[in-house]
Amino acid sequence: MARRKQEPEQAPNHERWLITYSDLITLLMIFFVLMYTISNINAQKFAQLSNSMSQAFAGQASGKLIGEAGPAFIPGAGITGDNGAQAELDNMKKAKEQLEKYIEEQGLKGKVTVDQEERGLVISLKESLLFKLGSADLTVEAQQVILTVGKILISLPNQLRIEGHTDNLPIHTAQFPSNWELSTARATNVVNFLTNRVGIKPTILSATGYGEFRPIASNESEKGRAQNRRVDIVVLKSILDFSEPGQESQASQLTQNQADSQDSEPKVVDPFGENKSEEN
Repeated sequence: MARRKQEPEQAPNHERWLITYSDLITLLMIFFVLMYTISNINAQKFAQLSNSMSQAFAGQASGKLIGEAGPAFIPGAGITGDNGAQAELDNMKKAKEQLEKYIEEQGLKGKVTVDQEERGLVISLKESLLFKLGSADLTVEAQQVILTVGKILISLPNQLRIEGHTDNLPIHTAQFPSNWELSTARATNVVNFLTNRVGIKPTILSATGYGEFRPIASNESEKGRAQNRRVDIVVLKSILDFSEPGQESQASQLTQNQADSQDSEPKVVDPFGENKSEEN
């Protein structure tokens, strides 16, 4: 029987490292190209852009995207530019001072509170002042308080959101099957009063019912439940107008109008430089 011919052993490949080396060189080249590109950016204008975006995402109006005064960062916002944002804050501060003075004079501490929050000015009215337990009908005292509060707020152009809240004790009546209906009815009654008796435009008013699901205190005690039974009047910052229904179409129309006005002279916009006319 013939002996099987032995196959020669393959020599080990000592050049595999070249594949890894070439990949590394390619990555290094890409890295240095990116570094060179970034180094050519105007550092001051890039910092201004970064600062503007940070302010916008933090809920602050900013009109300086490239270092020049301009419209608010979010299209459709009611107030534009740094001066407008500061004027809005000043108006809210003035309204807050007037409300706090009224609360002090009428002895309403503990029944009405005023706080400046990120979303705007929040006037919180406790249930004991506004309604009887389990009812959505405004008391006589409540009507007088809301009338005065409304007269202070009527000069502000901001959106007003009326939010109804309850504690977690269940309610089940023919009129209010749950706390959802009760909180919504209370907010709606306040909206109707502000419209019909104070004269605030209904286009800037909205009513929301949160039931027991947005507490500000523990529902384990009667004191905490009393704090949770409230109606909040929220003066929203104008930068949030863009998120309101109907405002998006207005912003789109504004953008379209701006685009139409530029059709006669097309421009190429350099985000880190000056606008340059497009050559034909």
